[in-house]
Amino acid sequence: MIARLDQARLRAMLPAISLVAVLVPIFFLQPATFSYFGMGLLLNLAVPIVLATLAQLAIITVNDLDLSIGPFVSLVACIGATLLVQHPLLGILALLGCVALYAAIGALVEYRQIPSIVVTLGLSFVWNGLAVMLLPSPGGTSPTWLTGLMNFQTPVIAAPIVWSVVIGLAGHALLMRSSAGVRVRGAGGNPRAVRRFGWSLVRSKAILYGVAGVFGVLSGLCLLGLTTSADANLALRYTLLSIAAVILGGGEFVGGRVSVWGAVLGAITLTLAASFLAFLNISPDWQVGMQGAILIVVLSLRVLLQRSGDNQ
Repeated sequence: MIARLDQARLRAMLPAISLVAVLVPIFFLQPATFSYFGMGLLLNLAVPIVLATLAQLAIITVNDLDLSIGPFVSLVACIGATLLVQHPLLGILALLGCVALYAAIGALVEYRQIPSIVVTLGLSFVWNGLAVMLLPSPGGTSPTWLTGLMNFQTPVIAAPIVWSVVIGLAGHALLMRSSAGVRVRGAGGNPRAVRRFGWSLVRSKAILYGVAGVFGVLSGLCLLGLTTSADANLALRYTLLSIAAVILGGGEFVGGRVSVWGAVLGAITLTLAASFLAFLNISPDWQVGMQGAILIVVLSLRVLLQRSGDNQ
């Protein structure tokens, strides 16, 4: 029994171990990064990736998968760079409409029992088409208040780290600690019990998809604030990055087994991995493959630990 508990603790610590395994070589190769400004530069784009990861986590919580989060984040950035600047009220309504549509898609997926992969794959083309209509070519501008917020410098600890911790706390409180969060997560962990208690699975999925939409909107706005302009293809890679970060953080596709803090650490690890590979002078064409290799290694260790625990 003690051995199994140790194995479980080690599996839970894998996201943190993965982060340290990436950080140490970076500090060794570039000692200057071990500073306030160095960490700020390394994690400059971590906040939007963390938010996109939590959006994906909300979907995976109910055993679904969102293949449209990348194009959705790009669309939000395009809305922010055009409507939010030129017609603020219309821009706010458009963003609220995006969240409402996400919630409606969740309800539709459960009500009609349509595979989420099919629906969200189709949605990815819808989001991308809308983004192209809004911004046919890269451009636009970030609202002044948004740029100022994303460039805000916190004392002592680099701002991306502070924002990531705040986001992790909010996500953990919302999804893992609140009674409402526990109830809606039941739609993925034990849907029979949810039905038995008279709770609606359609409503639960709609809520979690809506939460994903909120995180997606925040991700797009943060990304716009950092880049100060937008593009219809700005965040396409976020789809695979968010899935990888959730899985790297200990999430599973079945049973509603997810970890908010693990997902945050996974997102930060993948953000740092890109910098680490750049320091090694690895071509960008190979970097995606190397990030995938990191994910495979971590997942293999998790499986080995699980099998070792089951055999004891």
